[in-house]
Amino acid sequence: MSTALSFATAPGEDGATVLTATGEIDMSNASEFRAALDGALSADGHGPVVVDLTGVGYIDSAGLAVLFPHLERVRLIAGELLFPVLTVVGLDDVTTLRT
Repeated sequence: MSTALSFATAPGEDGATVLTATGEIDMSNASEFRAALDGALSADGHGPVVVDLTGVGYIDSAGLAVLFPHLERVRLIAGELLFPVLTVVGLDDVTTLRT
């Protein structure tokens, strides 16, 4: 059983929309993650969306698959726990490590 997943969307300091996720992202809730990301991308028009994953303790391949189609518009922020996973799958080019 996974930890509950929650989202918050707010404007960032640089004007980009920030989608903050908290909990665990896996195949049981990847559709919720997709809907939240699609909503943030739609709300922001054509600008970048920052996806803050510092509050996410786990992400599986279903969660990662949500990100890949949007890499041209997404910037990721990850903590020390997720950063190695994002690096292994090649997302380190769009990921900033926040400690």
